[in-house]
Amino acid sequence: MKVVQTAVRLLARAVTIILALTVLLGWYAAMTVFLFSLRDETRPADAAIVLGAAVVRDRPSPVFRERINHAIQLYHDGTVPKLIFTGGVGNRDELAEAQVGRNYAIARGVDPADILIETSSTNTEENLRNAQMVARQHGLETFLIVSTPNHMRRALAVADDLNMQAYSSPTRSIRWINSVTRTYSYLREVVAFSVYLLNLG
Repeated sequence: MKVVQTAVRLLARAVTIILALTVLLGWYAAMTVFLFSLRDETRPADAAIVLGAAVVRDRPSPVFRERINHAIQLYHDGTVPKLIFTGGVGNRDELAEAQVGRNYAIARGVDPADILIETSSTNTEENLRNAQMVARQHGLETFLIVSTPNHMRRALAVADDLNMQAYSSPTRSIRWINSVTRTYSYLREVVAFSVYLLNLG
């Protein structure tokens, strides 16, 4: 009987510790994602890497569109001479995200010769890894990473793990449908960053 009681106590302690660590990790991720979303490290660089997002047929979704617009502005301002669009073909899409981004940018005055793409990635890590390979082929070494503010902490963590010289350049122009959508996006990124931290372990 004592053995059973001891085992139960040990199990309860283990569960308590695990729950406490989970709460601490979640709190750390939540604070880190939020505070990093306020940063803007925009500076001259060799290229802007635009992280892919959903497309609707042959057009960028509102979220993706604002990322592209931000990158186009960086290009026209002379902050970067090259744009790298990332993202493969989604489940119901006809064109790769990167191709949609390229077409959109060309229609808005970006020289096609200044656009590079990779069309096989399906997540943030692949976006950046593939973009890095494309960049190396063209002698590009410094980057501005363009995405939504909540996404920037994880994106820069990935870039750092890939030994990329990269800086955060978040778009501020996104208009969420409502506060629920905005909160969902934030919480989703908190979970994703927490999982990324655990995978590093």
